[in-house]
Amino acid sequence: MAEVVLQEHLRKAGVDAVVDSCGISDEEHGNPIDYRAQRTLKGAGYVLPNHAARQINSRDLEENDLILAMTYRHFEAVERLVNRKQTNFNLSEDVPRLMMFRAFDPQGINGEIEGAPSGTKNAPTKVKDVPDPWYGTQADFEETLATIERCIPALLAEIQRRETK
Repeated sequence: MAEVVLQEHLRKAGVDAVVDSCGISDEEHGNPIDYRAQRTLKGAGYVLPNHAARQINSRDLEENDLILAMTYRHFEAVERLVNRKQTNFNLSEDVPRLMMFRAFDPQGINGEIEGAPSGTKNAPTKVKDVPDPWYGTQADFEETLATIERCIPALLAEIQRRETK
């Protein structure tokens, strides 16, 4: 859902950026967007891409300027991948390349994740997870979409800021 929403807002803002989504596990590999997410996105007026789930890999670390983790568990999994692979992905850069998605949410910081063990400059110690609607109802998918949309203005500004550097 976040890929679809971000891509649409980037397009409307005239920002030329590539957006891709992937998971930390391979269990959904090849599956399309969940039908409930499709229904939610279509209902909100978004155009659905032809998307198939896939797992993050070292190539993603090499080729992307910014990786957004939806949950702290995802953040840790990407950190582990970085630490296992020989890549040019540096976790302690001045401009972080790995961040929590809700770091851009005006309602996303409140200490829900306390003391997250991370040595990176973008340690998500007080950033909330994006709610995972997978085991919920259609309303949960709509709540997740609202959370994603709330993050977009600040995320878009960050992407534009990075483009000018």
